[in-house]
Amino acid sequence: MRKIVLLLLLPLLITSCDVAESIVKVIEDEAPLSEQEVVKGLKEALRVSTDTAVNVVSALNGYYADKLIKIYLPPEAEIITKNKDNPLLKATGITKLIDDAVLGMNRAAENAAKSASPIFVNAIKSMTIQDAFSILNGSDTAATNYFRNKTYVQLKASFKPKVRNSLNKPLVGNISPNKAWTSLTSAYNDVAVFTGWKKVNTQLDEYVTNRALNGLFIKVKEQEKQIRKDPAARVTDILERVFGDKIL
Repeated sequence: MRKIVLLLLLPLLITSCDVAESIVKVIEDEAPLSEQEVVKGLKEALRVSTDTAVNVVSALNGYYADKLIKIYLPPEAEIITKNKDNPLLKATGITKLIDDAVLGMNRAAENAAKSASPIFVNAIKSMTIQDAFSILNGSDTAATNYFRNKTYVQLKASFKPKVRNSLNKPLVGNISPNKAWTSLTSAYNDVAVFTGWKKVNTQLDEYVTNRALNGLFIKVKEQEKQIRKDPAARVTDILERVFGDKIL
């Protein structure tokens, strides 16, 4: 209806080139989005959201300082923190050993996260028109779900060797995460012999890889929701057109 009124009043309103250009701009802005625009907008949104998510988690303290995605000791090692005030464990300096192990695991995740970008880019390039419309009209996490389905296996295959390599690097002072973990579990296991507690022998690479990927997708989800709901997050015209009106 808005377009019809504008067209009927056009001869009366056009008194200058500036007015004419403004009216044409309004009419153009009201035009339905083409399939090409939807696909372009969705790809741009995914590029922005994944780039931001990867930059956030791969930064120093990207995992460690974020309570939502921070990697703590594996579930099998909860018995260590549960009993950290035991006099025998306290004598080993268990609190610092726990802190060093946790920091090292998060540093390994931050190191590995950088490898996610090219995998996300490939998933974006392979997106079909059907994918784009499904994401646009889907839930607030439709794009995140798309990425999880399309990239998880490849991301894990890329992350795990990088995590394993990072776990052996001196990321915390001159100590590698694996060395910090071995020091922690050895101190605990030596005491467990006398207390009857179950020993802890967990390998970190699988655990840290899974937790790192989980944190990455949490950040992708946050970015997707922001682009859908916050106009300020739509940093290009095409993003504003696609997510501002969603007129298909």
